[in-house]
Amino acid sequence: MFAFIYLVILGLCCCTKESNEVQLDRPRLSGPSVAVLYDVVDFYCEILNLENNETILLNLFRKDDRTEVLGDYPIKPGQEIGVFPREIKDVYEGYLECVASIQNNTEINATVSQPHFFKVVEPVKGTEIVNTGPTEFFEGNNLELQCKVEAGNHVSYQWFLNGRLITLSPFHWIGDNRLIISRASSKDSGSYMCQAKNVFNETTVFSSNSSDVLITVKVLVSTPDISFTVVKKDDHNYLAIITCQSERGDLPITFSLYKSKELIVNATVSERHVTFKVPAVLDQHSGWLQCQANNGQQVEYSRWFPFEIVSVAGPVTVHSDHDMARNYAVVRLRLYCKAARGTHPRFQWYLNQTLLRDRGSFYYVVDKPPEQSILLLSVGSSSSGKYRCEVWDSFDNNTVISSKKLYVDKEVLNRISTSVVATVFSCFTVLVLLVLFCCVSGVMFRVKHHQQKLDSSLEMDQRLVASEDDMDFAEYSEDPDVARARREDEFYLESEASEDEFTQIELERSTLENLADEESN
Repeated sequence: MFAFIYLVILGLCCCTKESNEVQLDRPRLSGPSVAVLYDVVDFYCEILNLENNETILLNLFRKDDRTEVLGDYPIKPGQEIGVFPREIKDVYEGYLECVASIQNNTEINATVSQPHFFKVVEPVKGTEIVNTGPTEFFEGNNLELQCKVEAGNHVSYQWFLNGRLITLSPFHWIGDNRLIISRASSKDSGSYMCQAKNVFNETTVFSSNSSDVLITVKVLVSTPDISFTVVKKDDHNYLAIITCQSERGDLPITFSLYKSKELIVNATVSERHVTFKVPAVLDQHSGWLQCQANNGQQVEYSRWFPFEIVSVAGPVTVHSDHDMARNYAVVRLRLYCKAARGTHPRFQWYLNQTLLRDRGSFYYVVDKPPEQSILLLSVGSSSSGKYRCEVWDSFDNNTVISSKKLYVDKEVLNRISTSVVATVFSCFTVLVLLVLFCCVSGVMFRVKHHQQKLDSSLEMDQRLVASEDDMDFAEYSEDPDVARARREDEFYLESEASEDEFTQIELERSTLENLADEESN
């Protein structure tokens, strides 16, 4: 009994002690959510329902680091709000918390506010471009540029080429502070500039531009083309003027001339073409020529070209084709002039005795050496006449070969030719003969079929008579006369069903007998 009373008294004492302890409410932290570095701002920590006479200590921490106190403020009895005026540093960025505790009393648990996110904006400055590769390179390689800032956070970047904004594309990648261009081309050459910026409160923008960085993307030399002309020095000596030319490529370019894989000559020039002079022999195949071009990255090769000079020889031929209008009238004519041989021919066209040069009111000359020359004509009264073509060597005009004259007239061109008329008439005759043959064949087939039918009927009748004569009536128990009479009755009964057919057979039989009598007479 005494032990029970002791436990009750002890429990009452403990309950009285707990009821006298101070319970702190959870503080509430407020203040700006963003500020510029080194600005001074105020944070407020409010704790309500204070029912004690002790001093409450409010501390400002970062949520992820309770070791560093960013600010403290003691609240005396009767106060509810603590103020933390702070000069903003970069360590303030993150989630902040306010911790409330009884000063100099660790027996009462401290309470913590809800986290308050705070952003620190450091104005960007000191922007520069860092190139991880050379500033001059050939197309097809990659370009990577990096934009770095001396200070600043929450930075966005924009890239400019020659003052124009660079946007994303299959070959342009922009991410973080980098610009990567894959398979760069000559279009990517120019001055690159990076702009870094950050924003405070969506109203104040801090920006910093880098200095320009010049990038040169060199153009690879294209496949060279090779050609040559011939110059006659005297009656027995000729000189080949060989031209090597590339359509594109950064200068300078080194051209090399090879003859059957043997280097003849080379030259480095500040142009995209070069000429070489090489002695040549007329009407003799002297091997194969090739040009090679190089501007620093790789060597490009021309096709192998036959080193051969053949003089012009006849005959010179002219053939034509034409275009027709909707009414089938010939409106345009093309004449082609070609020599039997010759590697360096020149062509001239004549209408009657008038030389046709390049272009006129009704014609246009297109030379395609060494193959041929084409004369385009508009058919009309002014284009009527006799045309011919002359051909000679470009390096020697002593020998001129002329084609036969070709007469062109609008009415003649639109007249139906004798060959066309003959062809049409022949086709019509063949068609008539074919129809006639089919008709005659049909008649003959019907006569033959009719004759076969008659022969078949006669043979059937003969077989019937023979079977009657061979029949033995003695085998029957009945009277032969009665049996024969019965058979005749059956025969005539069957014949009645096909009376028309029998009549037709009798008529045909009599016709054949008459024909036989006439032949015998």
